Amino acid sequence: MSIVLAVKKEAQLVIAADSQISFGGARIPYDNLRPKKIRRLGDSFFASTGWGLYDDIIDDFVAGKEDIRLQDSRSIFRFFLGLWKELHERYNFVNDQCGEEKDSPFGDLDSAFLIVNHAGLFQVGGDMSVTRFNQYYAIGSGADYALGALHSLYDGDLDAREIARRGVEAAIAFDTKCGGEVLLHAVSELPAPEAGIPGHGPVIEV
Repeated sequence: MSIVLAVKKEAQLVIAADSQISFGGARIPYDNLRPKKIRRLGDSFFASTGWGLYDDIIDDFVAGKEDIRLQDSRSIFRFFLGLWKELHERYNFVNDQCGEEKDSPFGDLDSAFLIVNHAGLFQVGGDMSVTRFNQYYAIGSGADYALGALHSLYDGDLDAREIARRGVEAAIAFDTKCGGEVLLHAVSELPAPEAGIPGHGPVIEV
């Protein structure tokens, strides 16, 4: 697991994560494995917690696709609807997602996702429900600790960048599955929607 969070305050919108990568009980040093916990996807920053294999699946799913836009709840939902279809038709090693919740009529991606861009901050749940948040949100094993920190800090004098950094640090301090450095991206690094500029890699502050 991990911690990924996003904070929107005044003119700033940032997304941040820890850098720890684990294989079972082994924790890999950051210098030996630089994770892509937050990635550029079209005109958005995109991050997930849960199964690491989703990174490979999503990279493959979007390969060759141009003009990927995740600018509102509907476009994000349709993106995941297409992903769900491909999970069952193309990636045939994927189980018919989780059957533990017998009372639910819906499938389960068994992971959570955060998407931030010039349109705002969106969370996608395991059932593909899309929620837009006005101020902040966090996903991953350290989310409870991070959300407590974000709630306490949000109305103070700190800007979104510093609030996000401290939220990740709280998760690292208290959750055994979070660790390493703080990876932070600002939406200001993304081209404005009207610019039509091809994507370039974001600057990662560590």
